[in-house]
Amino acid sequence: MRPQIEDSVKTGTGNTHTVDSDAVGRAADLLDTAATTGRPCPPIRELFAAGDLAGAYEVQAELTRRRLAVGARVTGRKIGLTSPAVQAQLGVDQPDFGVLFEDMDVSASAEVPSDRLLQPKAEAEIAFVLSADLADGDLGPEQIRSAVDYAVAALEIVDSRVAGWDITITDTIADNASSGLFILADTRLTLAEFEPREVRMRMSVDGVEVSTGTGAACLGDPLEALAWLARTAREYGEPLRAGQVVLSGALGPMAPTPPGSHVEAVIEPFGTVTARFSAKEGS
Repeated sequence: MRPQIEDSVKTGTGNTHTVDSDAVGRAADLLDTAATTGRPCPPIRELFAAGDLAGAYEVQAELTRRRLAVGARVTGRKIGLTSPAVQAQLGVDQPDFGVLFEDMDVSASAEVPSDRLLQPKAEAEIAFVLSADLADGDLGPEQIRSAVDYAVAALEIVDSRVAGWDITITDTIADNASSGLFILADTRLTLAEFEPREVRMRMSVDGVEVSTGTGAACLGDPLEALAWLARTAREYGEPLRAGQVVLSGALGPMAPTPPGSHVEAVIEPFGTVTARFSAKEGS
């Protein structure tokens, strides 16, 4: 999503950080090849210094540029690592973000195409659709709320191009925040009709409950997650725009969804959002 950067990038703290363009290219090639061939690659973190988030975001930006060059269209963003439990697991204290492309939305498909995925897992969350840009102003709570057109229940199918989900924050950022596909439910609610932090979620896979949570599990409030993204996206030079979809982060733990799985999430007050995963060809 970020513009071409030759020698250095801003870290979001006012400092500049020199980017190893060779490492960025090698990491992008590994992840690109994994996505193309369907064979996961080793972690890319060894190509960068520990905690080099700027380098990881430049890999993500390079992969985004490659997709845009062949006709892909950006339709929004996703926020990851919003759960304290997941942050603790990866040893980080902040969320991350990735890019949503038009072809990642499989809401209208009868089945989730398993052949497009490597190691999929599902998580239930709230998606916001924006009615205004979040490019200027203080990006405070009032501005954030007023920029939301409506919200819907969503299933995000996260995926990793890194073998065995052996990831740190560097790996997942570079890998477009482990994005895969997503499904948006039909029921639309405005912020006058519900409070995101008060939603309750339960999710089952093949009839077995695998995840529960509330809006408070998402950075304390999904709107706070949206505010974080708005500020961070603006710092990186690609602010959120009207019409974009924002997947605000998991409301509970994610669960594996191999080919043939059926996922059902109930997110109150929205209702139910479901996904059935296709069997892989030849299986």
